Amino acid sequence: MTNVAQPAVELSGGTRMPLVGFGTWQATGRAGYDAVRTALDVGYRHLDTATMYGNEAEVGRAVRDSGVPREDIFVTTKLPPDRAGRERETLQASLTALDTPYVDLWLIHWPPSAGESVEVWREFLALRDAGLTRAVGVSNYSTGQLDELTDATGETPAVNQIRWGPALYDPQRAAEHRERGVVLEGYSPFKTTDLTDPVLTRIAGAHGVTPAQVVLRWHVEHGFVVIPKSVTPDRIASNFDVFGFALPADELAEIDALAG
Repeated sequence: MTNVAQPAVELSGGTRMPLVGFGTWQATGRAGYDAVRTALDVGYRHLDTATMYGNEAEVGRAVRDSGVPREDIFVTTKLPPDRAGRERETLQASLTALDTPYVDLWLIHWPPSAGESVEVWREFLALRDAGLTRAVGVSNYSTGQLDELTDATGETPAVNQIRWGPALYDPQRAAEHRERGVVLEGYSPFKTTDLTDPVLTRIAGAHGVTPAQVVLRWHVEHGFVVIPKSVTPDRIASNFDVFGFALPADELAEIDALAG
């Protein structure tokens, strides 16, 4: 499975971000290390961590031990909002823990206190220009908050990572991201979805896959990045096995309508 052709989106600067990544929230210690090793063995080439997760060292060690070249793996980490004003120090600590000279994407994890966002964003741009991260973006930002950063600096976040899934599908919000050239990356795809919904179970049965795989494929069909997380080897593999089927327009529309 490691040679699966993975769909990816190109970020500004030419960085390619695989549409299906591996989330590591709550995956710490030996279990976290083992989960990332399994994910890399299965074929994932996009890992999502954060300073706040407390597992960057395990993620970095798993990358190093996997034998997969660092340049073949897209690594994201994030700045906690309470580290506003300590951007360089925080990123350097992340790079040390991850044992890498750069990350592929650095996100502001949550909007910091009112009035601080623009200054944090300026520091993000400076550290990107210094080569410590290949791309910069945000997480949990509204469209208005995205525009505030663009209006102040002329540079739009490459990515906005938000809680997302079929039940949260908002075509207007998706369009607002597309119009601004911001990649929408969804997290918690299963927590926000009823995997026993008859629409999902019927579509899954028609393709010989699971409802969870249908949810992930829905993201891929729409061009949304998705980062499922698990520490169970079978589920880690299943969540990556979403490239062998496609959802036609009528099924996509049915899944879209779950948000209604």
